[in-house]
Amino acid sequence: MMIAEFKRFGLTDSQRIITAILQILGAMGLLLSYFFVHIGLLAAMGFTVMMLVAFMVRIKIKDSVVESIPSMLFMVINAWLTLSFYNLLQ
Repeated sequence: MMIAEFKRFGLTDSQRIITAILQILGAMGLLLSYFFVHIGLLAAMGFTVMMLVAFMVRIKIKDSVVESIPSMLFMVINAWLTLSFYNLLQ
């Protein structure tokens, strides 16, 4: 299913694989944030940027607002996490 979505987005197999690797690394970074807050900060920042790009792709391919909401919602959640990790480092 995700392969078809990436094709609909106009993205290549390489971009799909890079996205998967970045998502796995980001998830590992969030898990490691329990011990290393700065890694959590970087992971949350990365996810925020990834979701911003996902939202922009949705706009570019003219998806509906309803189809675009999840990427915007996850961007906001990750931005909140980024600020939370940043505040922990202060």
